[in-house]
Amino acid sequence: MNLNRSVRVRFAPSPTGPLHIGGVRTALYNYLFAKKHHGDFILRIEDTDQNRLVQGAEQYIIDSLRWVGIEPNEGVGFGDGPFASYRQSERKDSYRQYAEKLIQNGFAYYAFDTEEDLENLRTANANAKYDSTTRLKLNNALTLSPEEVDMKLAKQTPYVIRLKIPANEEITFYDEIRGKITVNTLEMDDKVLLKSDGMPTYHLANVCDDYIMKISHVIRGEEWLPSAPLHVLLYRYLGWEELMPKFAHLPLLLKPDGNGKLSKRDGDRLGFPVFPLQWSDPNTHEISSGYKQNGYLPEAVLNMLAFLGWNPGGTKEIYSIEELIEAFSFERISHGGAKFDAEKAKWFNHEYIKSKSNEDLALLLQPLILEKIGSFEMNYIAAVCGLVKDRLVTLNEIMSYTYLFNNPELYTEVNLTKIKTIKENLSLEALGEALHAILEFNPLEIENAFKNFASANSIKMGELMKFLRVSLVGELSGPAIPDLVALIGIEKSLERVGNCYNQL
Repeated sequence: MNLNRSVRVRFAPSPTGPLHIGGVRTALYNYLFAKKHHGDFILRIEDTDQNRLVQGAEQYIIDSLRWVGIEPNEGVGFGDGPFASYRQSERKDSYRQYAEKLIQNGFAYYAFDTEEDLENLRTANANAKYDSTTRLKLNNALTLSPEEVDMKLAKQTPYVIRLKIPANEEITFYDEIRGKITVNTLEMDDKVLLKSDGMPTYHLANVCDDYIMKISHVIRGEEWLPSAPLHVLLYRYLGWEELMPKFAHLPLLLKPDGNGKLSKRDGDRLGFPVFPLQWSDPNTHEISSGYKQNGYLPEAVLNMLAFLGWNPGGTKEIYSIEELIEAFSFERISHGGAKFDAEKAKWFNHEYIKSKSNEDLALLLQPLILEKIGSFEMNYIAAVCGLVKDRLVTLNEIMSYTYLFNNPELYTEVNLTKIKTIKENLSLEALGEALHAILEFNPLEIENAFKNFASANSIKMGELMKFLRVSLVGELSGPAIPDLVALIGIEKSLERVGNCYNQL
């Protein structure tokens, strides 16, 4: 790609709640593009809507990016960038100069309309917009004399500053994913740029910040596509059009059935996380699950998200972050929405768990095992991982294998009934002698010892295996018996066998 300037991209969420998994995907695509072109990835907090801010949301965003491993090199919580602040609320007073410049050049105007004025507009016509067809009927600087405007300003009459959208003009811009887009200004309205409390709206702050921070590409969700023509006009009217960033609007992340955008409420309703980390709502105290707490690996989550709306081609699906960076391009991003597939997310996680070394997996599982089961040596946990990791879909499923750490808590009557007949021919002492006679204690030799023991004692091999499985596991499923015995050792195996035998 032939770029005219250094790549600088930003992820600019509003801290109005937890970071949705779709937001993580947007951050990921920004990260991949920046890294591929040796550019900067910035976290900017867009908090101009102070009424909707949620306590803890900003920190949650920072923690989420850290957990998935796509850390910005500039911005809130990350690095020392060249700007005093990356929070828009802390630069509140700096935006007014740009709104005033637009007024001076005839591209914006003061509007003194009250809520009642605006309500009357909507009452007269439910579809009415504040635009070129209605603005001259309202209470603004376009209908008032300069003296009246000055008087209202002197009296500190509440006002907003609106952009003066031209009538019936074609606005054309290029989207890196969707190509040439043209919108007629008849579809647009005179958006508020500066609110009555002096706080800029999203549109003004967003454009000003992207210009000031020298953003080269704006990579954001499709929901912002209708705002793009407005932003193009702002760049033009502020005299910045030559430095306007390139736009790339990402496809929506859809519900599994494709019926609408995947929302923050869909996760708990459909039974899978839609947040990277667990979130506790500070107002309702409602807890929403997160991928981390559900036992997902961050690299699996990233790989899964990368393929929701982008595909490098071919059949390969498992990509390291380095491979994703190398392969990523706008050309391979789809135009249509991507259906979220919870089962595919599980598949990715399963594949990543299987690929982990036993030692690395043990490090990840040790805190959970310590909390839920007890304290065990890391080498033992690693050995357990080697036995069960091919079966784990999530890290939390290790809790299905507590019998690998402690004796089964209960032998059910149902399972005991299935193995009662073995008691007539089974000698615990002889079984112990057979195991202790093994010279090389490995699964193959253990299996041979069981075969020889069964033959010598007129016990069917299947009957012996069934008894041993219930004894060691507590139920009739689990890893191979020789592998289990090799893991927990002769003495613990015989202890469990004795406990079960005595309950027959």
